[in-house]
Amino acid sequence: MMEISMNEKTVLIADDDAAIRTVLVQAISRLGLKVRSTGSVSTLWGWVVAGEGDLIITDVVMPDDNIFDVLPRIKEARPDLPVIVISAQNTLMTAVTAAERGAYEYLPKPFDLNELTSIVKRVLSAPSRSVSGEPVSGAASGLGADIPIIGRSAAMQEIYRVLARLMHTDLTVMVAGESGTGKELIAKALHDLGKRSEGPFVAINMAAIPRELIESELFGHEKGAFTGASARMAGRFELAEGGTLFLDEIGDMPFEAQTRLLRVLQEGEFTTVGGRTPKKSNVRIVAATNKDLRQLIEDGLFREDLFYRLNVVPVRLPPLRERLEDIPDLVRHLFQGAVKEGLPKKSIDVEALEALMAHDWPGNVRELENLTRRLAALYSDETITADIVRSELAIQQPPGSRDKEETRENLSLAVQRHLERYFDGHSGSLPPQGLYDRVLKEVERPLIELCLKATRGNQIKASELLGVNRNTLRKKIRELDIDVVRGVN
Repeated sequence: MMEISMNEKTVLIADDDAAIRTVLVQAISRLGLKVRSTGSVSTLWGWVVAGEGDLIITDVVMPDDNIFDVLPRIKEARPDLPVIVISAQNTLMTAVTAAERGAYEYLPKPFDLNELTSIVKRVLSAPSRSVSGEPVSGAASGLGADIPIIGRSAAMQEIYRVLARLMHTDLTVMVAGESGTGKELIAKALHDLGKRSEGPFVAINMAAIPRELIESELFGHEKGAFTGASARMAGRFELAEGGTLFLDEIGDMPFEAQTRLLRVLQEGEFTTVGGRTPKKSNVRIVAATNKDLRQLIEDGLFREDLFYRLNVVPVRLPPLRERLEDIPDLVRHLFQGAVKEGLPKKSIDVEALEALMAHDWPGNVRELENLTRRLAALYSDETITADIVRSELAIQQPPGSRDKEETRENLSLAVQRHLERYFDGHSGSLPPQGLYDRVLKEVERPLIELCLKATRGNQIKASELLGVNRNTLRKKIRELDIDVVRGVN
């Protein structure tokens, strides 16, 4: 197939920020493409109806209009014209609206220029493409969904983009994340923004139900099916018919129940406990886990075939410590929620936010939510200060956490004392030059040796443990003349 010449293509850029237009024009021009730029939606619309351009890159909010109001007209006038939306309004609903109105891609500001240019090249070099969007039903189409998923971090932006792409599908989703990260919120968003939003959303937590009752809870039972079954009971699959079934903590599901669940996913039907007639099932499955399912498979505790049935679209929800920059927005949102619950209105000062962002958050967003409610309920101060935050964080530390903190402090003190010896005996003068490299080597050597020992000489595992490239590790081993002792794998 003949390669399409890129230099015959034109990209239309619309953004009211002149600096961003300049950066985009330069980047797109370097690809060998023609570029036209404007800060006006009306000018962009004029180019579209005149048949100009092969791709649009546009901001959302501009002085004369909102691009989301114009996108449907663009798609109607030129259904094959791809549109890349960039926006500083980087929320879940922005990503959802972009997908709903037919945008080819959505990128939050500040965006990665390399990622943008890669998308441009992919779109314009494709021999054929389908870029038309389709409306979604329910809450998403009216933008009335109250989705409490908060965050502007890069990790959350990727979550938003994934959710937006999954709106029109019934694909099974596996949400992985630590306890308290908000896995059920993700499942609820997939339901509320999807085509099943008019149907029921039913959740079941595998860890909260006795193992012997799991099958009955999932598939229902007939009268007399077992001791105590005095009447027929509908299971969660039946209750979720036409909607979404959220299987929380799927790693705690008993092995025998996994076999029955696999049949439902394979055949689209199930049989109640004590029943004989199969029932058709029409539900979307969203599963969630805070466990390593692959390890459970190796341990013989989870079916591998079921894992692949559930893990069609994996979504990893980051812990709060990996998105600390989201804490200010989360705190404001949680304080607003506290007011709706009848608690006093609160604000928080900058130093208090810094104290929150310095915390490890082992309980993730749930821990932060509990803290904000406590702050709103127990303190008469309208503005929460850093002293208040620190005192509350100290109170809620679990047993042993202070010992860990003291260990970290002791390590810092030990390092400081070690470094002080370089300066001893040099009163009135400084130690010899090259101190930085010398100290680094003193730290690097034992660290690398310990990692290699822990991984039995496996350099691939050691590089993963250290968080460095394998080639970088090899170079360090040579430079530091480290003897690699190979263990038995």
